[in-house]
Amino acid sequence: MAARDASGGAPAFDTSVAHIARVQDCWLGGKDNFPADRIAAQQAIEAMPDMVASVRNTRAFLARSVRHLAEGEGVRQFLDIGTGIPAANNTHEVAQAVAPESRVVYADNDPIVLAHARALLTSGPQGATAYLDADLRDTAPILEGARRVLDFERPIAVMLVAVLQYIPDEDDPYGIVEELMAAVPSGSYLVVSHPASDIQASAMAGMASRLNELMAQKVRLRDRAGVARFFDGFDLVEPGLVRAPEWRPDRPEDAATPSTMWSGAARKP
Repeated sequence: MAARDASGGAPAFDTSVAHIARVQDCWLGGKDNFPADRIAAQQAIEAMPDMVASVRNTRAFLARSVRHLAEGEGVRQFLDIGTGIPAANNTHEVAQAVAPESRVVYADNDPIVLAHARALLTSGPQGATAYLDADLRDTAPILEGARRVLDFERPIAVMLVAVLQYIPDEDDPYGIVEELMAAVPSGSYLVVSHPASDIQASAMAGMASRLNELMAQKVRLRDRAGVARFFDGFDLVEPGLVRAPEWRPDRPEDAATPSTMWSGAARKP
């Protein structure tokens, strides 16, 4: 079954195949998903019982990293790629709560995300929010669209939270990150969260295998060294590259909660 566009024309997307944005919506308790997405989500949970907690900790990491960059580092511009379906504490909401003048550009390539983003990712009057229908593999349209909203003479935080695992090695994920970071000025930041192959290794491998059988996107796990490579040449923000809940937790006890995501932020010199 495929959803059709508003004019009744060609299918906009195939709901019979799971898509990561909708699968993640399942894990977060949302309602913007279909049976195929729910099956994939449950299969992943059966293989990796900590999946839901890990996903929620990743979402919390996104909010904490944006808050830290806005409060502690004075960042007022964010480029969030791989947005997913809007949920609580979206990047613009967190940034504009700190600094209402913050400007945020989102990018994703799922039609259902696009529909929700246009309706829900609205800026406060002092700032700006925009959404790009774009694929991370093609950086030129992302950068071109972002330049219409962001000032590339001032620092920008590039947010790549739970998205790089869908870029296989043959598509050169490190080169993609290099292209994005080459376009932003000194003082900009890179934020990455990525599923680990070396945390709960057996369960994670089983989870990835099940998702890869059911989802349109294929998951590529990476170990800590592989994730650290995305930050080559940048200055890691304390506490460095750690599990998501260990990165500047709101409460000390939160650091011990489940997560299989290596997460960190770094400044471009």
